[in-house]
Amino acid sequence: MKDKIHPKYEKVVVHCGCGNTFESSSTSKEIHAEICSMCHPFYTGKQKYVDTAGRIERFQKKYGTSYQQKAKKDQQQ
Repeated sequence: MKDKIHPKYEKVVVHCGCGNTFESSSTSKEIHAEICSMCHPFYTGKQKYVDTAGRIERFQKKYGTSYQQKAKKDQQQ
């Protein structure tokens, strides 16, 4: 193998959105994750509500009511 061509692989701190931190190995210096095994519904056994209202509001703001009116017309036909 060639010398000095491989990235430096070192211990890093992973920060989760729930506040949990743990160590792992990576070429990055720090990792920020939205979800980890401490807060993921599969591992905790609890259901988590995902808020999609913001996405719907952005869609309606962007496309207005014309999209809804077109969908209603298509359903009536």
